[in-house]
Amino acid sequence: MKEPHELTAAELSTAFAARELSPVDVTEACLARIEALDAEINAFCLVEPESSRKQAEDSEQRWMEGAPLSPLDGVPVAIKDLLLAKGWPTRRGSLTVDPKGPWDADAPSVARLREAGAVLIGKTTTPEFGWKGSTDSPLTGITRNPWNKAKTPGGSSGGSAAALAARFAPLALGTDGGGSIRIPACFSGVFGLKPSFGRVPAYPLSPFGTVAHVGPMSRTVLDCAMLLNVIAKPDARDWHALPYAPTDYAAELESGVKGKRIAFSPRLGYVTRVVPEVEALVAAAAKRFEGLGAQVEQVDPPGGDVGEIFRTLWWAGAAFLLGDLPETKKAQLDPGLRNMAEEGAHISTKQYLSANAARGAFASAMRQFMEGYDFLLTPAVATPAFDVGQISPMDEDGKAWMTWTPFSFPFNLTQQPAASIPCGFTGAGLPVGLQVAGRMFDDAGVLAACAAYELADPHFDKTPPGF
Repeated sequence: MKEPHELTAAELSTAFAARELSPVDVTEACLARIEALDAEINAFCLVEPESSRKQAEDSEQRWMEGAPLSPLDGVPVAIKDLLLAKGWPTRRGSLTVDPKGPWDADAPSVARLREAGAVLIGKTTTPEFGWKGSTDSPLTGITRNPWNKAKTPGGSSGGSAAALAARFAPLALGTDGGGSIRIPACFSGVFGLKPSFGRVPAYPLSPFGTVAHVGPMSRTVLDCAMLLNVIAKPDARDWHALPYAPTDYAAELESGVKGKRIAFSPRLGYVTRVVPEVEALVAAAAKRFEGLGAQVEQVDPPGGDVGEIFRTLWWAGAAFLLGDLPETKKAQLDPGLRNMAEEGAHISTKQYLSANAARGAFASAMRQFMEGYDFLLTPAVATPAFDVGQISPMDEDGKAWMTWTPFSFPFNLTQQPAASIPCGFTGAGLPVGLQVAGRMFDDAGVLAACAAYELADPHFDKTPPGF
């Protein structure tokens, strides 16, 4: 019999319905595990046990009355600290944010979770304002990878990914502006989906603009689909949000990939450095799709290296976010973030608009390319998790974190759905992720493809040593 903290969201929902387990029992188990083990990981920056217990007690009463608000009623969910949660400070990993608030609103995804009866178990760590692909900040310090505590769990949703891997909660929310769901999902051996832009409403909108997505994270694909069912519901505050389609993503997971056309691009046609173990595991994963009945063709998408396009937009976003801070607050920033904002301040209007136009041309070419394929497979990240305290295992220049994340940010530019699913481990025991990108708006298809792969090559039941 599994312990409550080991169960998936789907298993918990079934156990609640059968009255075999109580939301109170599960919440207590998660809180106890966080208290006992999170000092080793630093996945949470805020835990408020009494609030979580009250939510669990209310949920237990609903299940006892046969009137749960949703299948996720009573299921613990960790919330990334870039997302507003009413009554809890959202510090965004920054000493510059006043903890006094007021904190009187929920982000749309958090509001939908409350309406669904989920138990908010706490806020998870992020690098300052989510600026980079590893998780440490002046406010919360270093977050560590449960698979190897000397390594980073990735970022910027690193606290959420680490919490999932350590079995502190079965579900988590993340955000992804350049890979910030997929990078930590890869490094931490969990599953994460960057949905189509606008699928999950956001508010307030990211200062980094329309590359930023909100999405679900979990250990299994089914759990992610169940979470997406909730957080994809409409919210009028987001004027970029897609028209709401009442899709049951969990119900569509069994469609599989038989007969689907899949493009496999091990280096996107231009990436020069991929760790050989990563490349080998991803190639083997792509091969498995043939055994599942798909047609897999090795081919590179159009566009080439779009790093400079992304860099212009991301660096300019940092300047917009932080450029007007007084010097006293700038002195409190992560030095790398401050440097990025200062460089971004020198980007001219013409450069920014030119980058945006180039982005449009790239995204158009990618949509045309995807007319010939249902999915595109790549590595999720070019390297396994590296030592904490580094911004890059490859380079130490101003674009360092982009050197090892060349597979993620292109799909923020195009806005199409993309997920990272575990596909194996290195000889050193570090997880490796396969990226599955789909046609724009086909979030259900990406989840179904990942579910088919997960069934053929499951890794979600593997637990980090000591956890």
